[in-house]
Amino acid sequence: MNRYPVWKYAIILIALVVAGLYALPNVFGEAPAVQVSPAKAILKLDNSTLAKVEEVLKATGLQPEAIALENGSIKARFADTDAQLKAKDALQKALNPDAADPSFVVALNLLSRSPAWLTAMRASPMYLGLDLRGGVHFMLQVDMQAALTKKAESLSGDIRSVLREKNVRHSGIARNGQTIEIRFREAATAEAAKRIIQDQFADLTTVETPDGADIKMVASIKPTSARTVQEQALKQNITTLHNRINELGVAEPVIQQQGLDRIVVQLPGVQDTAKAKDILGRTATLEIRMVDESAEARGAESGAGPVPFGSERYLERSGQGVIVKKQVILTGENLTDAQPGFDSQTQEPTVNLSLDAKGARIFRDVTRENINKRMAILLFEKGKGEVVTAPVIRSEIGGGRVQISGRMTTVEAADTALLLRAGSLAAPMEIIEERTIGPSLGAENIAKGFHSVTWGFVAVAIFMCIYYMLFGVISSIALAFNLLLLVAVLSMLQATLTLPGMAAMALVLGMAIDANVLINERVREELRNGASPQAAIHAGYDRAWATIIDSNVTTLIAGLALLAFGSGPVRGFAVVHCLGILTSMFSGVFFSRGVVNLWYGRQKKLKTVSIGTVWRPDSGNQVTTN
Repeated sequence: MNRYPVWKYAIILIALVVAGLYALPNVFGEAPAVQVSPAKAILKLDNSTLAKVEEVLKATGLQPEAIALENGSIKARFADTDAQLKAKDALQKALNPDAADPSFVVALNLLSRSPAWLTAMRASPMYLGLDLRGGVHFMLQVDMQAALTKKAESLSGDIRSVLREKNVRHSGIARNGQTIEIRFREAATAEAAKRIIQDQFADLTTVETPDGADIKMVASIKPTSARTVQEQALKQNITTLHNRINELGVAEPVIQQQGLDRIVVQLPGVQDTAKAKDILGRTATLEIRMVDESAEARGAESGAGPVPFGSERYLERSGQGVIVKKQVILTGENLTDAQPGFDSQTQEPTVNLSLDAKGARIFRDVTRENINKRMAILLFEKGKGEVVTAPVIRSEIGGGRVQISGRMTTVEAADTALLLRAGSLAAPMEIIEERTIGPSLGAENIAKGFHSVTWGFVAVAIFMCIYYMLFGVISSIALAFNLLLLVAVLSMLQATLTLPGMAAMALVLGMAIDANVLINERVREELRNGASPQAAIHAGYDRAWATIIDSNVTTLIAGLALLAFGSGPVRGFAVVHCLGILTSMFSGVFFSRGVVNLWYGRQKKLKTVSIGTVWRPDSGNQVTTN
């Protein structure tokens, strides 16, 4: 009656072993480390850079516990913080001889101490939040007025192009703040331009006023469209920050909107605030311009003459100068995707770009008018521009699909595609709040959270053992298995554990033991009704299951609501809460019954069970238990 088949015990054993393995990395903790990553988007780390880092550390007399090149960065782990700081200073001087123009980011970090065999099994510790691990907290203010100004500048260029296509003559188009001023000599021309603007630019509203002999039309962004522009600017900035912060190797950074124009950035485990600021400011801007191929420009490329008026000089990757026109044809805002590939004819590495509808139209017109001319793709970082590639336009390119090729390796094509996908800031930002949380405070929080969970477990276990005797011991074992399973699942999912999450762990203890309390009371009830011990155990588990499902599902619904609509600490609480409910149902019913069946199921003539005192309500007599 109360016997499990072998496959059920196999499931329990496998769950126990897997949970133990994936929970084990949390015991080893973290070690201080130094991380080296590219400071320029076009740079890429390789084995030669790794060898140079090893040479610098060896020359300094530092021996790292481990050093490896992974995920585009070099990480060196040390035994203590003193060696970590010395290594950072040595690498900073060796890799960045020009402090004003650094080539590499040398940042402090924390890495797991897990053995190599655990790491090979992809067993990693739980990510710890800012309140447990320490790190930096920034609040950034987005300049929404600059976003509107940038939008107005883009619209002014679009209006100029559309009016030229429609052959509508004007006396000049100029941007004045966030408005666009267009002058006309005739009222009929102004009316035609107004109809065109109303038809093709739904974001704008126009007002005509006389200006001497001319008519001045002032186009301004509608309030609803302005709000949309601001929302899109905020979302694009958040996306760009996600792309750039990955260079720091931060596990589970928190980047979320706060209010209408602010972004909160939390970087757990980051010890170097200055480098974190540097990374936050590293947002690339993509621009496509035409190459100036005049005789004066060719002389300026070789350094034999000045740069012509209306043009600028930038360097290619090879160091060769390129003279490009100041007029910007397209920006990264018009780019929807960028993927590396190969030319179907020449089999050369290429970068395949996808443009939005507006960008596709502009690119089609520009390529049609500039066949056999060069087009430059520039990437700006920290105000410094660099020509990524400057291919020759062979034919008109329509459909929004653009192929960039020429003098690129496979690696360069992949890197260029990655950079183009990363995007740019839609509006500038400034840090208005900065807080640093030291690892000592995080260690204190971890200790307090650990003590609360430990003492909560001990108190519950003592009560269960006294009140339910052997069944209480089995319930306590199931509770310990539930904690082990919960930690393992959090580690396998690489969920972020915060202080509210540790509070949820303590709450899960009470909820997990509730299932066993229901089971034990059901068994007691069957014994009161005169059932045999084996029948009481069987009926107790079967009849309690429906009640356990009902209570846990309702609680799970509330937890899922917190998970779906909450953020920050609330979400951290909800993750542990929901996972704890699922693991408690497995451990409280499946695992505990397995132990009970293993202990009592083998006894054919079972007379008593150790489940505490059972009283008959009618006579007040005690049922025999041990």
